Amino acid sequence: MSRSETKLTGDAATPEEAQAWLGRVETRQGAVSPELAGMAMGALGHPAAAQPPIHTGAVLPVLWHWVAFPEFFPISEIATDGHPKLGGFLPPLPFNRRMWAGGRLSFKGRFAVGEIITRRSEILSVDFKSGSTGEMAFVRIGHDLRGQGGAQIREEQDIVYLPIPEHFRAPRAISAPDDPIFSERVDVGPVRLFRYSAATYNAHRIHYDRDYAREIEKYSGLVVHGPMQATLLMEAAMRHSAQIPARFSFRGVHPMFDGYLNLQATRDGDTALRLCTVAPEGHQGLQARFEWEA
Repeated sequence: MSRSETKLTGDAATPEEAQAWLGRVETRQGAVSPELAGMAMGALGHPAAAQPPIHTGAVLPVLWHWVAFPEFFPISEIATDGHPKLGGFLPPLPFNRRMWAGGRLSFKGRFAVGEIITRRSEILSVDFKSGSTGEMAFVRIGHDLRGQGGAQIREEQDIVYLPIPEHFRAPRAISAPDDPIFSERVDVGPVRLFRYSAATYNAHRIHYDRDYAREIEKYSGLVVHGPMQATLLMEAAMRHSAQIPARFSFRGVHPMFDGYLNLQATRDGDTALRLCTVAPEGHQGLQARFEWEA
């Protein structure tokens, strides 16, 4: 079902009503033009990473397909947090904070800059759970992407919905690896966060509006995008291993705030790396696994 075929609503769905969203399908076409690729490069570049070619036909860096499908909602359909209002493709769940919590991808071939990519998306599950921070909900979306040249990606995306707390409560801190095979510092100041928001057309205010992030969603600073952290880790893993990924998975375990972070990795057998972003305080922010074929 496309957005135009779905009625937007401001009413929150009950757990039972939310199951009506299972199986909903949306199909879109997108592309990463040289201009969009330049915007992504301007948000993701750092001293240790070489600048990739961004002309039409150049190999698209892995995970840059996340730039290809901006959501062109009118301002009238944008919620106060900057996200599109719920009740279209995504269910209107009774929680005020939503985030991209993690995902899993498998790859066959590589897309190119400027190539038309078709993405079929389906709501796979809607689950309500109780955790240390209270009630929450998870929506899992399956994406099947195919490029004109035959390259394919199978992706599952996890979105978490949470209540906004009265005060920020940090999750349990997970220490950084003791002996990483590499550690690279990347500055993640407000300009980089704004640029990545612009490249992905992501208007969630926690990434660029410090007053909103602190006063409304109760974070201690501007929040570093999970997908940006995953993309930085992907580039570092490919550069250090000289391998092309067959599978990649990631999940956020602690919010990361503007300032800087470190990209780190440890070996996981002969054909995989365990990756993480590490905050200045020494705890992990996003964990990932990079796997290639033997």
